[in-house]
Parts: sequence; structure tokens; C-alpha cells
Amino acid sequence: MYTEFISSDGLIRDGKKSVRKLDIFGYERPMGIQLYGHIIDSMVEAARLAEKSAPDLIDINFGCPVRKISNRGAGSGMFRNIPLMVEMTARIVESTSLPVTVKTRLGWDESSKPIFEVAEMLQDAGIKAITIHGRTRSQMYRGSADWKLIGEVKNNPRMKIPVIGNGDIDSPQKAKQMFDRYGVDGIMIGRATIGRPWIFSEIRHYLDTGQTPAPLSLGEKAEIAREHFLKSIERKGEKVGILQMRRHFVAYFKALVNFKETRLKLLTSLDPEEIINIIDLIPERFREVPPAPFNTGIEKQ
Repeated sequence: MYTEFISSDGLIRDGKKSVRKLDIFGYERPMGIQLYGHIIDSMVEAARLAEKSAPDLIDINFGCPVRKISNRGAGSGMFRNIPLMVEMTARIVESTSLPVTVKTRLGWDESSKPIFEVAEMLQDAGIKAITIHGRTRSQMYRGSADWKLIGEVKNNPRMKIPVIGNGDIDSPQKAKQMFDRYGVDGIMIGRATIGRPWIFSEIRHYLDTGQTPAPLSLGEKAEIAREHFLKSIERKGEKVGILQMRRHFVAYFKALVNFKETRLKLLTSLDPEEIINIIDLIPERFREVPPAPFNTGIEKQ
């Protein structure tokens, strides 16, 4: 797992939010600390500070497409200055005894997808693994992830480090297809975990046995959502913990029949006790729409 990505500028200024993101608990390991920024010296200093928290690795984020980050030249904005990307990576590798990895995208836009060459350069700069999201910065999260290019990087004879694929993996079947079709060393899952944190155990079970695991009951999902909510409040405080859980609640309970009125209460309440009561009543009062048959969505690739 990885921490939420951390601003190098915020970390070296001892920003309270940034520093708290460095917390690592033993049961989470192996854990990487992910950093982003556009100034080499700041990123090097941030890596040194992050190393004090004893993560298992340092990860550099060259993939975030958010405008306020990429337009400053950080995240996927680094594709507009590849020499700086490579120099920054090499300097960070030199500054720490920890393994350094990179998370990135295919490129800036449809006219510029240099990931094949960039992956080689980053490997030569000393990184120990690379994760590639199969979209450009301009795509944000629209359209489908292009796994062909990820596969080309993996199958490049010059690449000796692990290549991890990312993008649109939302089922055990699709995870296996990506391993089988493109030969990647690993897969990374992000958005599909929202409202479904058990997807990892589903995938592990399917890869090990070839069998689709039995779906969780609504009661089990409600129990997990309840625990998630309580931990959110504990970690982030009541107000922020409630607000940040709302999109998760939508995902946990997105397929319930006649749920509109209750969903509105769940997403507008600012009372933790009321929210917990709503969650506890969901398994008794509602039922789920059966899931649609699995569709890979990648047959034409």
C-alpha cells in the first residue's frame, strides 16, 4: 500500500496535514510513502524526511492529472519537462537508502505518449519498479485505459525492473486478464476500492483458485461501512470524517432498491450517531439489485 500522496513543499514546511500522512502502522506494511512536487531540492529534502518514518519504499508521483498540480509541473505535468523528471528521480535515488519507485501515466496527451522511452530513462536513473496508469494527463479518468502501451513497456527487452499496470481493473476476472494478456508483474487498484475495499481478497481468491468468490451480503457490507466510518472520524475528526465518507457511502450502497430517501439522509446528516443508526438499519430494510454479468470491456484491444 501507499500513503496518500504528500506535497514535498508541505512536508518540508512541517505542514500538519502533510506530516500526519507519514504515519505508518505495522499491520499496513509493506508501505510506501508517495511524494509529489516540481522542485528537485524540495523533493530530495522531502524524501529524506519521509525516510525517517521508516517506510518500505519511496514512491514518486509523476501521474496526478489534477490541474492545480500538473500545471505547476508536478505529477503528470513532469511530462512537459522529461529531462527534469529524470534528473529529479536520479537525485532522489541518490539521497535515500530506500528503494525508489515511480507512478506515472502514458504521457501528456494523445499526441505525446513517450512512456516507452521514459520508462527506460527512469530505470536507468535507478528506480526499482514503475507503475503505469494507462491514460494520458489530458484524459484525466475519461475513456478506457490503454493497456497495450503498458504491455509494450513490460515486454521491452531493456526493462529489467517490475512493471505494474493500473487503470480500469474493477473485477477479479479483469485482473487475471491483464496479467495473462500483458504479462505485467503486478497490478495496482485505485478507484475500484471505493465502496469495495474487499476487492483485493476477491482478486487473490480468483487468481489462486480460478473461482469467483461468493459476494458479500448486504449485512457484511454495512458492517464494513460502519467500521470505515468510525475510523474516518477517529482519524480525521468528526466534521472532515463525515464529509469525506459521503462518496464512500454512495459506493457501498449504490445498488439498493428504493433507497433514494435514505441515501439523502445518509449523505446530508452531520450527526455520527444518526449516520450509524442509518447504516445499521440498511440490511433490515433494503435489498440489492443483482449485479450485471461480467463484461471485460477490453475485447477490442
